Amino acid sequence: MRPTRPLFAARRARSARGRTPSVAAAVALGAALALTATACGPTEDDANDKPTASAAGSDKFQVPDDIKDRLKEHGIDLDKWKNGEWKNWDKDKWLREAKDYVNPIIDGLWDSDRMRDAGKNPDNEVDDNDISGDQGVTDPTPKPVQAAGVATPYHGSAPYAGKLFFDGPEGSMVCSATVVTDPAHPGKSNMIWTAGHCVHAGKSGGWYRNIAFVPSYNDSGKSAEQLQGASEKEVAPYGVWWGTWAQTSDQWIEQGGPTGGQGAPYDFAVIHVDPEKGSSGKSLEETVGSALPVNFNAPAVPKISQLTAKGYPAAPPYDGQKLYQCADKPGRLSLNGTDPTMYRIGCTMTGGSSGGGWVGQGSDGKPALVSNTSIGPVTSGWLAGPRLGKEAKGIYDAVSKKYAGQ
Repeated sequence: MRPTRPLFAARRARSARGRTPSVAAAVALGAALALTATACGPTEDDANDKPTASAAGSDKFQVPDDIKDRLKEHGIDLDKWKNGEWKNWDKDKWLREAKDYVNPIIDGLWDSDRMRDAGKNPDNEVDDNDISGDQGVTDPTPKPVQAAGVATPYHGSAPYAGKLFFDGPEGSMVCSATVVTDPAHPGKSNMIWTAGHCVHAGKSGGWYRNIAFVPSYNDSGKSAEQLQGASEKEVAPYGVWWGTWAQTSDQWIEQGGPTGGQGAPYDFAVIHVDPEKGSSGKSLEETVGSALPVNFNAPAVPKISQLTAKGYPAAPPYDGQKLYQCADKPGRLSLNGTDPTMYRIGCTMTGGSSGGGWVGQGSDGKPALVSNTSIGPVTSGWLAGPRLGKEAKGIYDAVSKKYAGQ
């Protein structure tokens, strides 16, 4: 699956089970299977869509001076950016460093039609030069678990789940994401969790653009045909939330790639969001009525009876419009002897599901996020996600502290 780049990364709206980056990364188990991220990637038409007038420069949305300054440092004019300059993917224009994340709101860019069509034509190619072997502790390949549709309305079944949209050099892409709690704002979180490949291209690229989250996307579970001409309320019942800040691991930025690569064990990201239509006084958590705590100290695999992965798979046989889930007892997957061992479960979800939350138990026995979809095989029989340790907690805490006084 492509990033949707690492299965989940999001490349074109379908890659790794998440970005529209294509899906699928296969690990080399016995025979050398190539790892692919699970995001889903773009379509050429979507890449050429002209954005509507941006609220970024209006009275409704004021772009912080520091963001304007960072854009100017790279020769980017904000007015030109919101009117289409964001489509310029020249190397010098593609912001890469952790401190360079910028994502000015472009009001109306993600309308219902563009959201429905994001992530089409997934790229299922794999990079034969980016193959990781079995090292360390790796359990037998799990049997495929058929993904089951989440009961509608999705808001009643998984109010914390949603779909992530973004643009890359090849077009619009999709991933999945989860509303998580914010230690600095109990009960009022504006933070979501996803895969690193759904926000940053890794070692060969930079930050993706126009990153937006839609909680309970297509809440009633309509088909793509039924969504033709659908209203924004039908596809985004709780609004469109833009990523005002995103952080991923240094390991992903330095080592991640279209097929996951050595960055896969660190393929996670946290995004702070704001509503596109202006504040109603309610946070994202208050708006959807739910947020999952994150467990950074999950028990060893043998002690976990089941993990449930949720996401919006976009590569065939799925079309990215509906929320699915897989529940399975996890096994272990080691890409090398020095990086953390990943969780792995049987699951047939494809690219676009990348970044989707894996729900297990917290230290209090209640539901908590313990991982996210990162990579999977081109055969779409299993998914793997990173174990969330000190690096993941550091990113989570940093985003929370950045907005602690606001």
